[in-house]
Amino acid sequence: MSEEHSGIFAAAELGNTVDKATYNEALEVLRVELLNLQFDLKDKDFSMVVLLAGDDRPGAIAAARTLHEWIDTRHIETNIMFEGGSPEEERRPVLWRYWSKLPPDGKISLFLGGWPTLLVRTAMERDWSQQQTDTTIEHMARFERELTRDGTLLLKFWFHLPKDKHQKRLADAEKNPERYWQFEDRDWEILKNFEPGLKLVEHMLRGTNTPDAPWFIIESSDVQFRNLSLGQQLAAALKARIDASTEPVVDPVSSVAQLPTGVNLLSQIDLSATVAGEDYSEGLLELQNRLNELSRAASLAEIASVLVFEGVDAAGKGGTIRRITTAIPIQNVRVIPIAAPSEEERLRHYLWRFWRHVPGAGDVTIFDRSWYGRVLVERVEQISSADAWGRAYEEINDFESMLDQSGVPVIKFWLQIDKEEQLRRFEARAKTPYKKYKLTDEDYRNREKWDLYQQAAHDMIAKTNTSFAPWHLLAANDKKHARLEALQTVCDRLESQLVSKLGVDWRAEIPRGPVHKAKKAKKARKKG
Repeated sequence: MSEEHSGIFAAAELGNTVDKATYNEALEVLRVELLNLQFDLKDKDFSMVVLLAGDDRPGAIAAARTLHEWIDTRHIETNIMFEGGSPEEERRPVLWRYWSKLPPDGKISLFLGGWPTLLVRTAMERDWSQQQTDTTIEHMARFERELTRDGTLLLKFWFHLPKDKHQKRLADAEKNPERYWQFEDRDWEILKNFEPGLKLVEHMLRGTNTPDAPWFIIESSDVQFRNLSLGQQLAAALKARIDASTEPVVDPVSSVAQLPTGVNLLSQIDLSATVAGEDYSEGLLELQNRLNELSRAASLAEIASVLVFEGVDAAGKGGTIRRITTAIPIQNVRVIPIAAPSEEERLRHYLWRFWRHVPGAGDVTIFDRSWYGRVLVERVEQISSADAWGRAYEEINDFESMLDQSGVPVIKFWLQIDKEEQLRRFEARAKTPYKKYKLTDEDYRNREKWDLYQQAAHDMIAKTNTSFAPWHLLAANDKKHARLEALQTVCDRLESQLVSKLGVDWRAEIPRGPVHKAKKAKKARKKG
């Protein structure tokens, strides 16, 4: 065997075949088994994602068609993702297109090509460095780990065709194009770059081959062997998962310890900070004008931003958000209020509903509460197991890192007030007709668990305060102070992004907005 074929593809170049009689006999049993397993899956609390990729692109497509013949197509969705994304997908981080297509519990999704194919194609076309390739492989592995940890059954198949078989098929395709209509220019490109491509693929497969999401490399030369291997692996994995116990572990109340005595991150916030009324009015106008200019420039430079607001109940998140949105062009900003997940959201990974709202290039998405509910309310109220919320810190850091590396800064705020100020605001809300809707019985129940929520917030900040997405802790006993601090932080971060992308003279690269034009017109009038 040649040196280049002595790696992980060796077993997929043995020339395995299945005769027709054996195939038909095995298929009769397999199809019944797959249909029964699919029916059983409908009532389970997990989904199945099947990734079909490989250097044999037409073989992967043909395998997907075969699965559609064997199982009930009403409960399976196929996503063809060999090439680049749609215009909508290209405006967002790469993983957005995959997160947005994940199936709910009880369903199956097929991904043709998917993230491995995109990685290999992009790395070769753009001549990525080893570091760029390894970083992307690491992100892929983390994405897969988050899916499997949350319960998704992820099955990954790589269909391999030896180089001489590729050459023969493409030669036949050139002679009989009407018979090989499914072949595209991409298949000739694969053959042209076969050896370096295979080396890169092997590196990718090794970097993403894990116990919970292993790769199945299938020899694709013989159609019947390929189809039977795929179907049998699917059936075996799905049966094993359905037969396994999936009962969640319920953690005792004691799993959330009491706050330790001494100093913690929240106790270090100086809640006495205030701003005088006149200073607030001037500062607010100045910062909103600055934010208007920066947000318009960021939109034209196609810089997206994500703002996250968390904090104690009644700390003033809504009022702070309104002072920010007022300054941003309405077509470029969305506020996403986060409450308890809907039925559709509960059937998927908890990050799914947040990935759906990741902004496109040039836009701003503001989350009024966020994915941090996993390590706050779900922890304190014991909605999630200790294992689930415990691993969420790492998952959240990965999520925010992927956004940041895609050019989407994550700006996070925690608004802190003391217990006495919270009670005063509750009582004021109860007396104000247009604010009564903000006050619920749940607010008082949460207040009784003040110490538990404070500890959860301390742990959250300590474990997710990263260089790429640091926490900004705002003293909010004085709402005016918190609002100005938040505006200042957003402005500084947006300007930093503009300088990073366009240079220190970024204003020269951006058409001037209405604020600048108004100032210019005012100066002209004075001169006149």
